[in-house]
Amino acid sequence: MSKLTHDDLYSLEEYSRIRPEFRTKIIAHKKNRRVDIGEHASLYFEDTLTMQYQVQEMLRIERIFEQEGIQEELDVYNPLIPDGMNWKATFMLEYGDEQERKKALAKLIGVEKALWIQVDGFEKVTPIANEDLERETEEKTSAVHFVRFELSADMVSAAKQGAQIKAGINHPVYNEETVISGAVRESLVGDLH
Repeated sequence: MSKLTHDDLYSLEEYSRIRPEFRTKIIAHKKNRRVDIGEHASLYFEDTLTMQYQVQEMLRIERIFEQEGIQEELDVYNPLIPDGMNWKATFMLEYGDEQERKKALAKLIGVEKALWIQVDGFEKVTPIANEDLERETEEKTSAVHFVRFELSADMVSAAKQGAQIKAGINHPVYNEETVISGAVRESLVGDLH
């Protein structure tokens, strides 16, 4: 996937005008980029379009219109775009009740290292997590982690040829797995080359 450049972005004025339609497009696109792993964990897979939306929203919120400021945003979000041999995702632990979330995060230390993706016929791939900054303490993990799953050329080939893809978590207090199928699988395989 190609990285974003200034040419891929709308001006603040143009973005303001097209934002409602662009948001609708992004919401529909993101439905095919989410993988739920059990009741409380989800992977939100990123790509060029999701990152374009993120950059546009940051520019809008911060009222950034100068070239240097725009480049800073691109430099922050471009690393989250997969390169054709990996998947990059925002991993979220989601609990509706704040007290339940606090208790769960205290028990889920290391969960991002227990996360995995598997292309049928190959070993599970655990992610490289939180390259930007440390997201856990001795008392708790974060509800949000940024992860990257590096795939071999054979895994990419097998996934593109229809091999089953699973995602899961093998943690002492959270052990779940799911098959990635349908439109979500198709969208993720489209990231690979």
